[in-house]
Amino acid sequence: MDERPKTILLVEDNKADIRLIQEALKTSTVLHQVLTVRNGMDAMAFLRQEGEFTEAPRPDLIVLDLNLPRKDGREVLAEIKADPNLKRIPVVVLTTSRNEEDIFHSYDLHVNCYITKSRNLSELFKIVKGIEEFWLSTATLPST
Repeated sequence: MDERPKTILLVEDNKADIRLIQEALKTSTVLHQVLTVRNGMDAMAFLRQEGEFTEAPRPDLIVLDLNLPRKDGREVLAEIKADPNLKRIPVVVLTTSRNEEDIFHSYDLHVNCYITKSRNLSELFKIVKGIEEFWLSTATLPST
């Protein structure tokens, strides 16, 4: 059994959503750390261990918003899935977009899961707990 803490990279620009997602994960039974970047450029620098992120750990899971500053989440997803060193990291899109084009495009880019954020607090907590339960407890993730 892998007892190493799981690393979740949260790519989200909304401070309130960051706080809520972190709060929802506090009750997790899985040992984990949540690291956050707030724009697409920083997400790619983190994943490629560039600039200020040279010591960044490889995440076990990426939770990605689509609507990001500096580099859109759609571009980030495309870059992750096109990079042989990153493409096996599971990516869950967690976004407010219900746009069918965003959903289709994300799956065309090989997203592992697309979830629409709820503005209802208890629903959002349930969604985040479901992500944590499936991706960190049930699914077998590729080792780094």
